[in-house]
Amino acid sequence: MQDSETLLPSPFAGGSAQSGFDVARLLSPEQALAKFFTHAQIGPAGIEEVPLEGAAGRVLASDATAREDHPAHPRSTMDGFAVASGPPSRLRIVGEVLMGHAPPGKLGPGEAMRVPTGGALPDGADAVVPQEDVEFGPDRTIVVRETVRPWECVTPQADDVRRGERVLAAGRRLGAPELGVLATLGIVPVAVYLRPRVAIVSTGDELVDPSQTLRVGQVRDSNRYAIAAALEALGAEPVHFPRSADTPAALSSAVGAALEACDAVISSGGSSVGERDLVPRIVAELGAPGPIVHGLRVKPGKPTLLAAVGSKPVIGLPGNPTSALMIFEAIVRPIVAALCGETARSPIVLRARASAAFVGRAGWTWFVPARLRERSGTLEAEPVAIRSSHTSLLARASGYATLGEQQPEVRIGEYLGVTLFSCGGAPLEVT
Repeated sequence: MQDSETLLPSPFAGGSAQSGFDVARLLSPEQALAKFFTHAQIGPAGIEEVPLEGAAGRVLASDATAREDHPAHPRSTMDGFAVASGPPSRLRIVGEVLMGHAPPGKLGPGEAMRVPTGGALPDGADAVVPQEDVEFGPDRTIVVRETVRPWECVTPQADDVRRGERVLAAGRRLGAPELGVLATLGIVPVAVYLRPRVAIVSTGDELVDPSQTLRVGQVRDSNRYAIAAALEALGAEPVHFPRSADTPAALSSAVGAALEACDAVISSGGSSVGERDLVPRIVAELGAPGPIVHGLRVKPGKPTLLAAVGSKPVIGLPGNPTSALMIFEAIVRPIVAALCGETARSPIVLRARASAAFVGRAGWTWFVPARLRERSGTLEAEPVAIRSSHTSLLARASGYATLGEQQPEVRIGEYLGVTLFSCGGAPLEVT
């Protein structure tokens, strides 16, 4: 592993923090993430087994493979009579299949057996005739009026899952469909990755608790709650640490304690290049590889820090509320997914027509909050003005559009992708 000085050349013009970022050295989001994952070897902290009822929302740690066929035997899809396929005929009823029991015997030529929906077919039968499609005759007989095709009204053996088939791959987040599969396969308990504990450290002498009355110059500490909700939505366990003062000793103590107790740290504020923006320097002092990327060619969120101490990521988010949450959604999300062990889920991106122009800047990536509206059956997207300091901005948006370096503008009537937030955001309007 290279040392932090090699990993992170000074991002400041002329090497001075007071000169601001050297724009020529800033990386695009894609370049930044590639560099981060090259130098920060991160992953789940371990594996545990949980009961099926406790597995919702967790990430599967081993492949779910079928140990037998499902269904294990042919089953009827209708209430009716199990028969051998063939032309119209008169058949004698020789028994009844009860739910949860094996058929009472084999079906011979000219015979039928009553069967319920989901009941097992007896040997000798390869189809089911629905009860409403037969005529009842004397002496326990039925008349089948139409030709019966093989496997009509029947679910064949292994039609759903075959023995030895991998049904769910490790790295998949478990929701309702997945839990149904695990229960069907009899995979209990379930091996899942440990939920990563992610510390949240807010920095800034101006921050106060949300319950306090504001004085001049103060702001309520809102970022930590937005970040915590986003972490929860991605399957991580947020851990709130006390706010840190803007001093080297206080910040070093806060981040050091968070690293010791948790699997990752996310700080809010103090990641820029001002005299009191101490996070990059403090992280460099805490251990290798240290700062990996500092400063991104993006708006909002240029002063983002991507770092690691050992195998634990340390992410420095900007202090402005819109910047902090946008960078979390657009850049930090895959890092959290790696900590969770999740490999199979991508953000939801909806294709929408621009009802107003989306304008960025050539050579930069702009994340533009967008409000979605369905109008006369067409999904439309409208940009929400970027004001990084506004806490309410993203609550007014449904997601965000990404304007790339080569396409800094989407005109009215053109289509673009809108990435939905991991949780929350303005609901879809229908007009």
